[in-house]
Amino acid sequence: MARRSNQSDPELLRKKLSELIENFTNELKLNDLRGKVLKLVPAFHLLRDLGSSLITEEIPAAIDRVIFYLKKYPERIIKGDELMVVSGISDWPRRVRELRVQQGWAIISGVTAKEMAEAEESGDMEIEGRSLSKIKTDEYVLLNGERDKQAADRWFQANTIRKLKGVSVQDKILKYLRANVGSPVTGEELRYVANNRSEWARRVRELRTEEGWPVATRTSGWPELAIGTYVLEEDRQAPAHDRTIPDDVRVKVLERDQHSCQKCGWNHKQLNPSDPRRLLELHHKVHHAQGGENTEANLITLCNVHHDAIHAGKLSVEDFLIKQ
Repeated sequence: MARRSNQSDPELLRKKLSELIENFTNELKLNDLRGKVLKLVPAFHLLRDLGSSLITEEIPAAIDRVIFYLKKYPERIIKGDELMVVSGISDWPRRVRELRVQQGWAIISGVTAKEMAEAEESGDMEIEGRSLSKIKTDEYVLLNGERDKQAADRWFQANTIRKLKGVSVQDKILKYLRANVGSPVTGEELRYVANNRSEWARRVRELRTEEGWPVATRTSGWPELAIGTYVLEEDRQAPAHDRTIPDDVRVKVLERDQHSCQKCGWNHKQLNPSDPRRLLELHHKVHHAQGGENTEANLITLCNVHHDAIHAGKLSVEDFLIKQ
């Protein structure tokens, strides 16, 4: 069993450690390798104790010391070595995973950030002046200090889905998103569902850009979302002709239209469970069947209610053409 670090008076621990190191001078003169190693073991333990004791509050559990430290520096890039020091244990990465996946703290790792960037899922998002693609694999960021209290329930859900046999990574991710329609989930959760396969971010992107599932991110049309967060806005696929709109065109149209429905002005800030308007969609002014293209000039932003109304023949597209 791993040794738990012992929180104590930092100065007392420093003195003990200093004494051990000072006495180690004599060991260096001897030709006994194992003797030297055994003499250093207490020093390693003391060093861990000293690190965990830097947090002066009485926090006996390593996992609690890790989140305490991260909460002191939200939206800052924290090195893994820092978490090793304050946790006082060697198994600190597992505690970080538990905080992310099981307890719902929005901690993004450098590994996940890199995979998001490679799949072009992070756009030009930056933290401390560094793009997500530049965050190192052994670095972490607490995106906000609020814990997602529903994460524990979702963890059991994610754990069940990730164990499914004969199911592709993309289908596992979709199953998880469909089980949480309208609720933000993190990239770390999706990576967990995908059994930590590095392709997870690319599969999420394909769900949106090729399969037509309305998976929103901060960079793909919902700027209010936190970095590294995904939302399946509605449990339905877009019609086949709407699935080929490139992300960069989609974003430009949404920005031009100020992320609002051009009929009623609805946007994500007005989300309300009792309101049937749940997402923004792009409508082709000239339909594909009539030679319409996926260009900014041929696309307009509508809420799902008014988009459906046009396709049902209840509204005329000319209403929106006039406004444009």
